[in-house]
Amino acid sequence: MRWATVALAALLLLVQAELWFGKSGLPYVMLLDKQLTTQRGLNEAARARNAQMSAEVSDLREGLEMVEEKARAELGMVKPNEILVQVAPKR
Repeated sequence: MRWATVALAALLLLVQAELWFGKSGLPYVMLLDKQLTTQRGLNEAARARNAQMSAEVSDLREGLEMVEEKARAELGMVKPNEILVQVAPKR
């Protein structure tokens, strides 16, 4: 009877050791949790960028104000009878 108790206790310790320190044990789960948290942050940032781009595309499709603003800012375009003045920052 004593040997059976010792054998069962040894098996229990072996199972617990595998649970805590094995291939899919606690350290691996903690690593996966950290990776999941990082990925969720990246996903949220991507969602924010996508929402911003979606709003910009919607503005470009619906009105000419956004097209005019983009043309002025990126291409330096001006309206007829309008003078463009650019001020250079001090060095």
